[in-house]
Amino acid sequence: MSAIKVKAKLKGGVVEVKAMAKHEMTTYNMAEKKTGDRENANFIEHISATINGETVWELSTSQFLSKNPIFAFSLKGIGAKGDEVQIVAVDRKGNTLKGNGKIK
Repeated sequence: MSAIKVKAKLKGGVVEVKAMAKHEMTTYNMAEKKTGDRENANFIEHISATINGETVWELSTSQFLSKNPIFAFSLKGIGAKGDEVQIVAVDRKGNTLKGNGKIK
């Protein structure tokens, strides 16, 4: 699977992060229609973000996200220009997607 695209900007003391994870996001219903087995569903279950190695944002998800989900969040008082934001997502089958971006 491909990486996660990450963009981060610092505006007025607030870091605004936008990211897109490239993932099929197969729901239980889609898996059942395609293969006859709901267990073949595969979607992102957990997403976390770190800045310079410190966890600053976490999200538990379910099958509600669309294919190739885009998500955004803001952090006040955390991070500076040049700091690295890393986002890691783990899907239902244990696959890990990663992406990095520097705060501009």
